[in-house]
Amino acid sequence: MLDAVVIGAGPNGLVAANLLADAGWSVEVLEAQSEPGGAVRSDRGLHPDYVNDVFSAFYPLAAASPIIQSLELRAEGLRWTHAPSVLAHPLPDGRCAVLERSGEATAEGLDAFAAGDGPAWSRMCGTWDQVSRDLLDALFTPLPPLKAGARLALRLRGPVGLPLARSLLLPARRLGEEEFGGAGGRLLLAGNALHADLAPEAAGSGGFGWLLCMLGQHYGFPVPAGGAGQLSAALVHRLERRGGSVRCGERVREIVVRGGRAMGVRTASGEAIPVRRSVLADVSAPDLYGGLVDEEHLPRELLDSMQRFQWDFATFKIDWALDSRIPWNAEAAGGAGTVHLSDSVDELTRFAAQLAAGQVPDRPFALLGQMTTADPSRSPAGTESAWAYTHVPQTTTGDAGEDCITGAWDVREQEAMADRVERHVERYAPGFRSLIRGRRILAPPTFQSLDANLHGGAINGGTASLHQQLIFRPVPGTGRPETPVRGLYLASASAHPGGGVHGACGANAARAAIRSTAATARVLTSAQRLLAGRLRIQQR
Repeated sequence: MLDAVVIGAGPNGLVAANLLADAGWSVEVLEAQSEPGGAVRSDRGLHPDYVNDVFSAFYPLAAASPIIQSLELRAEGLRWTHAPSVLAHPLPDGRCAVLERSGEATAEGLDAFAAGDGPAWSRMCGTWDQVSRDLLDALFTPLPPLKAGARLALRLRGPVGLPLARSLLLPARRLGEEEFGGAGGRLLLAGNALHADLAPEAAGSGGFGWLLCMLGQHYGFPVPAGGAGQLSAALVHRLERRGGSVRCGERVREIVVRGGRAMGVRTASGEAIPVRRSVLADVSAPDLYGGLVDEEHLPRELLDSMQRFQWDFATFKIDWALDSRIPWNAEAAGGAGTVHLSDSVDELTRFAAQLAAGQVPDRPFALLGQMTTADPSRSPAGTESAWAYTHVPQTTTGDAGEDCITGAWDVREQEAMADRVERHVERYAPGFRSLIRGRRILAPPTFQSLDANLHGGAINGGTASLHQQLIFRPVPGTGRPETPVRGLYLASASAHPGGGVHGACGANAARAAIRSTAATARVLTSAQRLLAGRLRIQQR
């Protein structure tokens, strides 16, 4: 009998399984898809000479994560590589805000937008230098983060703490207006906030944008050499070397619960797999509560709260095989791995407002990846393996454009939306469309068909808004991996700290399972000692 089963071979599930194996547990990962990785996969499906990342591509959180670092995946063959610049936000007039690996270089570029913006950026970097270590430790540990939180509180006592806390809670628009006179710094903050589903006016979007900017500047936006799938392959290889296993094509239908405890799982084929200790679920919270776990085993309050669970925006993505590098009007954009395409913060606000109203945006904010620029092995010399994604509503009420997109996402709607995104890219890179050798479209239903956790194309396991973070994730009063079922732990991005490839959700679940088992063992040992003492007394 196994000690544990992990449901789902995404990065969180694989991290959890590795930590359990490190603790000496026998563990098996069951994955519904035909290959491991979840949303961290790559292929040559578009063109045999081009490697395209199917879902996620750049990994600043993985580079910053002490959990990923502790696994020493370099020994499993993983290599990180970087584009010359981290991120660029070009404007139609040829100006370009560039996030560099050097704070001084970033500041110099921003000062060209408005005198004084360079020193303002440097002040932000100084704050990061002061708090980053304890902030990241607090972010990647279960709630409450006692040790890291105490260290962070000590660093922020006095006149520094409250102003910083206020800044982190500000909307990105307001933070940008307070700190920068020009467009460059404002666009870096607001554009990075929209890597999640945080509009420029959303509370906390300024803090999220600042965090991602600082992570990018300090760690870069690295990519695995050879494709995103190399990160997943390294996690699988490490697990297998420690005695764990991964079985693909095995969809779990049910978590077996008896007496309020998870006893194992049952697969779609009817196979029953019992466990001695724990089940860890790298699945979305809505799929777990009332899905894999029958409602009869769950408190009514949790089920009622799940009715209010909010997904993040849906995602529409295009992969391209390009005959040459992208001909940007703003030359500085050519060296960036990630490129943001929007004319202004006002346009970002307009984009977010259309999404909030359920409309498919007419001028979509696009995040574009130049993968060969970041990793020359992705395509032949002089060409580019590229992608772009934008957000669309989970529930579509109308089309702000002229293509009558309804959200059915049939072939016509997919082609129309892809053309819309390409025309938007063409505004910043005239001639772009003539370079396309091939394209692949991933509409919201495609995302979900390839990874059930990506509900309707939601890539963050639920909204990153403040009302569903920390102790409110996935529902109010939780914030930890433990569930109402003993021996069952939520290990997906629906748990704190949420989306991104950092492994913290899986690590928190694994450590909670290990602690619980250790605590039970201590109780049993104490009881055994007490019983033995009583027997000795009776024998006398």
